[in-house]
Amino acid sequence: MHKKAKITLSNSNARLIQGNNTVRFAKPTLSFRGVSLSQNSNTKVRKGNQQEGSPIGRALREQVQSALLQNKGLNSDQLRINMVHRLKVVNGITDDRVLKALMQIKRHHFMDQGTAVRAYEDEALPIGFGQTISMPSVVARMISLLIEQRTAKKVLEIGTGCGYQAAVLACIFQEVYSIERIEGLYHLAKQNIAKMIGLPPIHSILGDGMQGLPTHAPFDAIIIAAAGLKIPQALLSQLAIGGRLIAPEGTSQQRLVLIERKGQQDWVRTELEETRFVPLLAGVQR
Repeated sequence: MHKKAKITLSNSNARLIQGNNTVRFAKPTLSFRGVSLSQNSNTKVRKGNQQEGSPIGRALREQVQSALLQNKGLNSDQLRINMVHRLKVVNGITDDRVLKALMQIKRHHFMDQGTAVRAYEDEALPIGFGQTISMPSVVARMISLLIEQRTAKKVLEIGTGCGYQAAVLACIFQEVYSIERIEGLYHLAKQNIAKMIGLPPIHSILGDGMQGLPTHAPFDAIIIAAAGLKIPQALLSQLAIGGRLIAPEGTSQQRLVLIERKGQQDWVRTELEETRFVPLLAGVQR
């Protein structure tokens, strides 16, 4: 049974809609099994007495990484196959659309040389500007929940980052709109996405993701890649009836939240597993 309650906007995680709007609270689901894998065994380096932080140690590490990147055409396909298999067997991702998209998009193309060798580990990795690329298992989980038992055509992504998730979304949705607030990442993502051949157009926007894109609303799906204290009202209002929004919510303690719009003033909220994302911030950083 869903518990119905009238709520008003506040700083609490559970407050979403104001006025006479109704939100139904669904029971939390069981958490999925996330894993964190160590660096691929093929990338082991014997340092001897050289310290990793020393000039010689750094040079050696850079040479190994460069060699791996030059060989990425030979080994990245198998690493990506292994990643997708792990997502299916260990993390329970079964939607073929998601698995095929993750197989199609090469994650290492969205990383710099220092992190590309770890692209197919299930790890969140730095992409600059104090931001990270989400774990593959989290990307797969969130997209799977958006499209479960439905066909959605238009999606809005909040937090483009390096562009990886936007590219994955473009393999599934007909229209992808993605907002990034950090100008440096906005340009980086556009460069990365431009390298992808055969993808539908991805509409990249430099702007305040908390405001959404009202001129292009409504959206069948909205995915937020940063955690706020509460879901912005502007984004809830831009969700199509029958559409779904998924986002992390909270500050020091975060949880994934899935929201489905059932009517003009009717939303269903389901709290999912604990997670960890960078904070959702307003404005544009230039």
